[in-house]
Amino acid sequence: MTLTSILPSLRRSIPDPIATDRWPEWTHPTTTDVVVSGVSLLRLVDLCDTPCVHIAAAVVPGTHGRPSDSEQASVIVARVVEIREAGIAILDADLSHITAHTAEARLIGRASTWHSLPFALASESVPDAAGAASAGAVLPADLRAGDLVAIPCRGAVCRRQLRSGRSS
Repeated sequence: MTLTSILPSLRRSIPDPIATDRWPEWTHPTTTDVVVSGVSLLRLVDLCDTPCVHIAAAVVPGTHGRPSDSEQASVIVARVVEIREAGIAILDADLSHITAHTAEARLIGRASTWHSLPFALASESVPDAAGAASAGAVLPADLRAGDLVAIPCRGAVCRRQLRSGRSS
């Protein structure tokens, strides 16, 4: 349990901690953003819209952030399209074809002072959202349509992997 989970009002002054081994090299959170290898994920969304992907070297587990010479990791940023009952957040990205670390999902773009709740992340392109949901995300209870969620992933992820099943 962290200070920001006990006292969510602290999120306005200190960022929620991250599990360094799950994120790409040189990742550091701010109160409203995540910066990966010098790239602001909010700025990436400005340039590319959602869903978008940033790829960098993976971190060697247990080294407190030492970059791997051979492995890659990605961070995707998806927009919340809808919040459904039973704690399901519908995203504009399909997570079913990637290895996402949903337990590390983070709200970016604003600092929420609400307590966190478990959410299942599902895609708007999958008709049965409850059956295709990725469980394990813990996000602020005031999560709403339009919010941005950053999710670290294992390996290199292509944007087209996040858009499968869409008719665009």
